Amino acid sequence: MSGTVIKLCGMMRADDIVVANELLPDYVGFVFVRGRRRYVDADAAQAMRRMLDGRISAVGVFIDETAEAVAELCRRGIIDAVQLHGSEDEDYIARLRTLTDAPIIKAIRVRSDADIDAANASTADMILLDAGTGGGVTFDWSHLERVTRPYILAGGLDCGNVADAIRTLHPYGVDVSSGIETDGVKDADKMRDFVRIVRETV
Repeated sequence: MSGTVIKLCGMMRADDIVVANELLPDYVGFVFVRGRRRYVDADAAQAMRRMLDGRISAVGVFIDETAEAVAELCRRGIIDAVQLHGSEDEDYIARLRTLTDAPIIKAIRVRSDADIDAANASTADMILLDAGTGGGVTFDWSHLERVTRPYILAGGLDCGNVADAIRTLHPYGVDVSSGIETDGVKDADKMRDFVRIVRETV
C-alpha cells in the first residue's frame, strides 16, 4: 500500500469538501489567485474550511501575494500551510516565516536542470514540482533524477498516469486538480478513483 501523500487541489464547492471528507486525503488546496478559474475568496474558503474534517490540512495557493495577506489567512485558521506558485524568492520566504509558523511549500515549474537546482536549494519546508499552473499537462520527468530532497509531484496527473508516476519516481506526495475534474468541476468519481489508485500503488 502506498504511503504517498495526497493533495486534492482547487476545492471550490461544498460538494468538493463532502467528498474530500469521505476520502481523507492529507491535504486539500484553496486557490487564492484572482483571475484563475478555481479562485476562491477568504469567505468562501472559510466556509469550506469549517466543513473540512480536522484530519485534513488546508493549503492556500498563492502567486506573488503579499506576505501579510498570506499570514492573515493562516492567523484566521482558514489555511494550515502555504503554497507559493509565483516568483517568491528566499527573502520572501524569510519574511513570511517572521509572520507565520505555517509550513511553506514552494512550487517550482520544471523546464530545465537549473529549476531542479533551485528546488534543491530552496529553504521552503517542502517543494512541489510542476509543469506550470493548472494546465493539466505533465513535464519531462527525466529532470527529477537530480532532485535531492522529498518533493510533491504535480502537473498533469490523473487516474491514468499516477500509478506509473509513483512507481517510477517515488515522490513524497502527489497533487491533482484538473485530473479529477469533468467540465471544469470536481468529479466525485474521479476523486475517489484517484485516491484509491494512489493508496493501492506500491
